[in-house]
Amino acid sequence: MGLDRATALQRLKIALFHDRNALVKELLLQWPDLADGMFGLECALYRREAVAAALARNPALAVTEAGGRRPILHLAFSRWFQGRPGVAADMLAVAELLLAHGADVDDGFAMTPGERHLLSALYGAVGHAGNMVLARWLLDHGADPNDGESLYHATELGHREGLRMLLEAGADPRGTNALLRAMDFNDHEAVALLLAHGAQADDFNDATVAGEAPVVVPALHQAARRGCDRRMAELVLTAGADPDRRHAGVTAYALARVFGSTAVAEAIADAGGSTELTREEALMARAAEGQDSPGAYIDPARLAPAYADLMRELVHLPGRLAQMKRLVDLGVPYDRPDPHEQVTPTHVAGWAGKAEVLKWLLTLRPDLSHVNGHGGTLLGTILHGAANNPDRAAGDYLGCLELALRQGVALPRREIALAPEPLRDFLEDWAEARPGQVV
Repeated sequence: MGLDRATALQRLKIALFHDRNALVKELLLQWPDLADGMFGLECALYRREAVAAALARNPALAVTEAGGRRPILHLAFSRWFQGRPGVAADMLAVAELLLAHGADVDDGFAMTPGERHLLSALYGAVGHAGNMVLARWLLDHGADPNDGESLYHATELGHREGLRMLLEAGADPRGTNALLRAMDFNDHEAVALLLAHGAQADDFNDATVAGEAPVVVPALHQAARRGCDRRMAELVLTAGADPDRRHAGVTAYALARVFGSTAVAEAIADAGGSTELTREEALMARAAEGQDSPGAYIDPARLAPAYADLMRELVHLPGRLAQMKRLVDLGVPYDRPDPHEQVTPTHVAGWAGKAEVLKWLLTLRPDLSHVNGHGGTLLGTILHGAANNPDRAAGDYLGCLELALRQGVALPRREIALAPEPLRDFLEDWAEARPGQVV
């Protein structure tokens, strides 16, 4: 890599935080002493002897902020342990050293300067890094499981170890939206665990967190819009969900029909819920069922608020491309950003790695200059999904990148360096062949 030392150091910091371990290895291979004397980085790399020596010289380092975070947060948010089962002892030794010198297991930092909501060390271990060993250590040493983040993100791990760990430590699921997040993955076991520990089927928290208003709905509506199965619908119905509850102008039954969640609609009907549909809902339900409606059109202004993000939410679901095409034929908007994160269906397709859906959306000529509420372009959103989407293993991110780049979107040099493998190799080759596209 043709980098100067200062640039390499900045990339090392970012790579450790963002799970670019291949890049970390490359940087340390070229500059073995790159992290020497950088206490936060030495903690994140689990360098037990270096941390002990530094604390012996200056004990205050354990509680001194560097790069916006104190050392225990550099440790908790590091993903350097991944693929390195032999580092656990050194990692925990660093944690013990920091604790012995005054570090706070409930420490946190604001993602945005001035934000009152803090991301805790426990969240770093559980939700950001997926580090169950360090999460257990934090809980065993008194970390608060009710930090407003960890339980919610524990549902995204693809296993229930973190969820059980937090619930056993006293995490209260009420008001966390963890139940709804578990339903995103149709995870019956996680939902049953949360219900058994006090989650309420019709409880959801729409309060702003870290400057963002979560897009949440009651549990039956969630089952409808996420395409859950009948067993999931029956779980929340048995737990007390109201089959006739209206939210954002619609019943869960109508939402299920419009989304094509047939099993959920049938479960609600069998539970005695209303099966009435408006004209617009009936037309959209036909689209979900594979039926065309020649000559029929929908006035988007007449749609209930629940359908404002219909196209965006359908992108996440498998096998909905034909349904989306029929909805566009009916007049449903296809390039509208959501009001909270300003993410368009095109950006969602990129984030989810849905190359086939993205290819179709690009034929509709969406606004490729759009920047979402997180500051992401289409290309940046694709790369963010490739690194952070819980379902990223199923995504075709290489295909999405090629589709976007063939549309002529700019390729920022910084994105190339931080892209996960093998996307970085692809982007490097693209940049070499088309230097005029690199900015």
